[in-house]
Amino acid sequence: MFDVLGTAADGLVAVGRLDMATSGLLLLTNDTRLADWITDPKALSPAVYVVTVRGKVEPVALERLHTGIDSGGDHLRASAVTLRKSSKRESHLTVELREGKNREVRRMFESVGHEVTKLKRVQFGALTLDGLRPGEWRRLTRTEVARAFNHEDTKHEAGMVRG
Repeated sequence: MFDVLGTAADGLVAVGRLDMATSGLLLLTNDTRLADWITDPKALSPAVYVVTVRGKVEPVALERLHTGIDSGGDHLRASAVTLRKSSKRESHLTVELREGKNREVRRMFESVGHEVTKLKRVQFGALTLDGLRPGEWRRLTRTEVARAFNHEDTKHEAGMVRG
């Protein structure tokens, strides 16, 4: 992802992560304090994903995703889950998380018997992918950073990439 930015990536760190099989919004910043603050569960910065899974997701599975699942020593829980479309072959959902645990969405769906076939982060805090195509990036304004994350210190830069 940093290769897309070239020298503009010098000194930047990723806020959170996307695994190799996940696409979507990724925030980059030169302010590690801001990155730590944004990813702290106390900051309540939601991450929203569009998910496609194999099979029909039943109401009982949706309830488990929302109430929480124990997996690998972690308690995984979606703050919101919306079933957008479902058939025997596959289901399309929107999932909102407040914590970013390793492979959380994939682990949650695996626990309820559904393999994730497509996963894309479409929102982080108040920021969305609107207007960005895959591989594009842009700098965020200081006002966007302050508004998106209610962060008082806006002297540092941040940007986002769509992968």
